[in-house]
Amino acid sequence: MAGVDVGGSSGKRRTVDSEVNMIPFIDLLLVTIAFLLITAVWTHMARINADAQVPGKPNEDPLKLEDVKPKYLHIEMRGEEKFVLIWKQGETVVNTVDVPRKEVKIQQGRVEVIRFPDLGDKIQEEWKTNGQHANASDPVADQAVLHTDNKTEYKYIIAVIDALYGTKRDRTVNGKTEKIPAFNVTFSIN
Repeated sequence: MAGVDVGGSSGKRRTVDSEVNMIPFIDLLLVTIAFLLITAVWTHMARINADAQVPGKPNEDPLKLEDVKPKYLHIEMRGEEKFVLIWKQGETVVNTVDVPRKEVKIQQGRVEVIRFPDLGDKIQEEWKTNGQHANASDPVADQAVLHTDNKTEYKYIIAVIDALYGTKRDRTVNGKTEKIPAFNVTFSIN
């Protein structure tokens, strides 16, 4: 058993040899560490998002981020027959479009690649209608959220991402214009 010798004394006095049991101390330490590790996961919820306030002349018409909710393109690929494109602004559904799920198989070397050209064309059309970040000087891209089920094969997910990245927009930086994807893609959690 673990213990600590607190030392003895010399002279006429009795020795004070006693052992301090270290097992409860170690148990307390382990419980404290476990508690800290568990609660450390939740610390990001207590954060406040802040931006730097640059000194200078204030804008005449300040635009608050809380006033403008961004639109997100949600792509549902859970069905076998169709894709569902849903534009949402916050919780409000702005537009919904069904796209038939027609795949085209292309041979690239030894690899067979899946493409969805109808989906790519419809995404391009929908972005031109509902996209918020089409200006060449806008550094922000529109957001697309991909919804799949757990049975979806990886090659189909890649084909949908390729269809999304096929939608390009102009981006100008330091006087140089180039084509970049119009969407950033994220995944939903089932």
